Amino acid sequence: MLTNGVYQLPSVLSIGVCNPEYVVFQEDTGQFAREVFGESFPDIDRLLNVFGNGQINKRYFTASLDWFKENHSFEEKNQLYIKHAVSYGVKAIQSCLSDPTLLKVNIHYEEIDAIFFISSTGISTPSIDAKIMNLLPFSPHTKRIPIWGLGCAGGASGLSRAFDYCKAYPNAKVLVLTIELCSLTFQKQDQSKSNLIGTSLFADGVACACVIGDKVDSSISHLKTLPTILDTLSTLMPHSEEVMGWDFKNTGLHVIFSKDIPTIIESWLKDNVILFLKRHQLSLHDIVHFIAHPGGKKVIQAYEKALGFSKEMTSHSLEVLKNHGNMSSATVLYVLARFMKSPNVTRGDYGLAAALGPGFSSELLLLKWG
Repeated sequence: MLTNGVYQLPSVLSIGVCNPEYVVFQEDTGQFAREVFGESFPDIDRLLNVFGNGQINKRYFTASLDWFKENHSFEEKNQLYIKHAVSYGVKAIQSCLSDPTLLKVNIHYEEIDAIFFISSTGISTPSIDAKIMNLLPFSPHTKRIPIWGLGCAGGASGLSRAFDYCKAYPNAKVLVLTIELCSLTFQKQDQSKSNLIGTSLFADGVACACVIGDKVDSSISHLKTLPTILDTLSTLMPHSEEVMGWDFKNTGLHVIFSKDIPTIIESWLKDNVILFLKRHQLSLHDIVHFIAHPGGKKVIQAYEKALGFSKEMTSHSLEVLKNHGNMSSATVLYVLARFMKSPNVTRGDYGLAAALGPGFSSELLLLKWG
């Protein structure tokens, strides 16, 4: 929208999160992995170094570690996904719409025009957003846009699609709700290295962002400056389906997780970012804040190497990784929430949000605090 010669664009107003019930420390998951995978790998001690070297201290799970020591059917795990996705989703939405540290007044449910629901770790029809709307007093005319299968890129993609929506409807307030219960996809009988690595990385997390059009009064925010979304870029790498995703079997979702992901980031991402920034006559040197999905320690290091960013620019991503692990699509919203509350963000700063997912694909957002 053009106002007084200046383009006004959608902004992220607030973010709420919900951490599942069980806090699990990395040394305990390492011991768990020894029990589960020890007989299949003669070099188990060497492989278990990934638990200590991955810079993850703790994660949140939907069930206790003892629960994962038993075999569970896909039906049982998916029913748990539905149950907890609804309850956690309700809490994240409530936090997003009423956090007194972010908002001067609560946002009423009836004010929400649309809900973009993002997930890749369970299946439900009707989708989880419909079930949540039966528990919270949203308008029955709220538009529902469930998006499944984007994996770790889903949170950034959800923000991008909310940006598109709010450009078309500048009076809109929309929610991007990301729910990933990665732990419930664990396959005890899968003795592959991919499953072992996944056991060291993935966790459960739920986050909800409220994105507003430029005609919405942003003075209800307690923050001095909000991140405005200037532009987005979605990119698909052709014929790269085996890099990341799910292998669907009778027992459920089996992780596909290539060891080449950090190398792919180093060789592929930079050209996309440079092309994206050139649209706005910007370069990598203009980016002050990097809102990166922390896929793992090596992924963060690959970002730094590919884009020439300092460790300081990835510090928020690393902190989220340390305290939450990789929560798939929800993770980038946890990182963005830290930036929104940071005293080191000032008006006029440019930010780049980035997340990578199945496809193999990337989602980029150019932000400006203003």
